[in-house]
Amino acid sequence: MIDTNNKTKILFIDDSSMMCKTISKYLVDTGYIVYTAMNGEEGIEVFYEKKPDIVLTDLKMPVMDGLTVLLNIKRDSPDIPVIIISGQGLIKDVIKALRLGAWDYITKPIEDMNILEYAIQKSLERSRLILKNRGYEKNLQEIVHQRTIELEEANKNLESMVTEIVNSLAVITEKRDPYTAGHQERVSFLAARIAEEMGLSKDKIAGIRIAGMLHDIGKIYVPAEILSKPTKLDYNEMEIIKKHCRVGYEILKNISFPWLIGDIVLQHHERLNGSGYPDSLTEKNILLEAKIIGVADVVEAMSSHRPYRASLGIKKALEEIKGKSKILFCPDCVDACVRIFDSDINKNREVIKEFHSSAVM
Repeated sequence: MIDTNNKTKILFIDDSSMMCKTISKYLVDTGYIVYTAMNGEEGIEVFYEKKPDIVLTDLKMPVMDGLTVLLNIKRDSPDIPVIIISGQGLIKDVIKALRLGAWDYITKPIEDMNILEYAIQKSLERSRLILKNRGYEKNLQEIVHQRTIELEEANKNLESMVTEIVNSLAVITEKRDPYTAGHQERVSFLAARIAEEMGLSKDKIAGIRIAGMLHDIGKIYVPAEILSKPTKLDYNEMEIIKKHCRVGYEILKNISFPWLIGDIVLQHHERLNGSGYPDSLTEKNILLEAKIIGVADVVEAMSSHRPYRASLGIKKALEEIKGKSKILFCPDCVDACVRIFDSDINKNREVIKEFHSSAVM
């Protein structure tokens, strides 16, 4: 028994019974399965019933013409090859048929059947390539989709791991200075809110949040008795304290963060007029992220209790940064910080509460 499952199926539509018999006999002898129809309407019915691989159709037919057949097929099955075979080969009809999606156009009478067979083979090859490429494209899309999911999951795991490492490093610092417990976390929170208020990108805000959590990590170098000293520090003690920026940089510089965390930590005590430390940088040479953390650091420190003094309150802290805006502190950062603590803005009342629940207003 001949296996017809893998044979190419052809639908031939023509109102000439002689053409149907001649063409179909030749194509069957060539190895194709051929279905015939005597008009366009019948041809459409056969098309949906038999699902051929390629359609050959005349143009001028009763009931439904070849262009209408072409439109119907292309509407529902755009990848099926359609070859027009017509005895009225007006150039306008050829152009219209090709524009509507015909793959080829052959004029009647067909003097050499090899021409027809060649057109069929070329159309079928093109059809197979299209389907093959579509399969590749679908597989590629599935692979990309899967890789995207895996990448997103990996990024989530990486973010979680970075957060855990950052929190662990922050805890190390605060274990040595219990009087300022929560300082880095509050600075991180406020700095991120300032960055949001300034309209910075999510990526920059993420970097600022990390840098804020680690800005004082260099204090692990500072003797505990200096960190917890109940009186004001003398000159030599202050010089030791000032080294925490450089130490923090040395600790963080070789960690592959996607942000300049080490540089931000190094610069967070620099001031616009060059009076800061450790490198006396001026405005243009200080990273914006460091300027933001510098403002958040001052506000948090002044509004919190310290071993050598009681809290000065947020109001006093805001007066300090406003009074030294453009001199020590970035004015855009100062303005954003002040807006956050504007008690008339209801949306920020929770921000104040979360920043420092015990702050003296």
